Amino acid sequence: MEALTIFILCGGKSSRMQSEKGLVLFQNKPFIEHIIQAVLPLTENIKLVTNNKEYDYLPYQKIPDILLDKGPLGGIYTALTNTETEFNLILSCDIPLISTELLSELISKHNQEAEITVFASESRMHPLIGIYSKKIVSVIKSAIDNNDLKMMNLIARIPHQIITIEESENFHLTNINSADELNDLNINLS
Repeated sequence: MEALTIFILCGGKSSRMQSEKGLVLFQNKPFIEHIIQAVLPLTENIKLVTNNKEYDYLPYQKIPDILLDKGPLGGIYTALTNTETEFNLILSCDIPLISTELLSELISKHNQEAEITVFASESRMHPLIGIYSKKIVSVIKSAIDNNDLKMMNLIARIPHQIITIEESENFHLTNINSADELNDLNINLS
């Protein structure tokens, strides 16, 4: 694949976590730093979609949400509106176990005919670890205008590719939304 921009979505209300999710500590390091560590071997073209000044310590471009309170779809709209590359890797800020290997697999298996490529197992899809084409900006804007903010509805409307993974691989793609989930993660890894 030619040039790729990586956008990490650091928006969201973090209501279940009770603090900014990307900055939650896991193994003495904020989630966001685990994610950056996984993507740096792939590219240094990393941008953060955030309105939060707490991320200013990181040396990457921060892009504020264009439309507020539109969930992940709003973050993806902001990312694709601000990209120079046709294909963009979109990641949520709450996946501290993501690995360079899994991201490399996503990129290498991406079919350029697909405008969205995501991982899915039999039990779940991971729409916030995906490759999204800049070409779908207008489709996303239309969905937002109609207040249709469900990621699965967007994916269903667009030529997409599913990369099938084993159930066991879901663990590395899990997003951590609450203190209980973080506690479970720490227990599972100890």
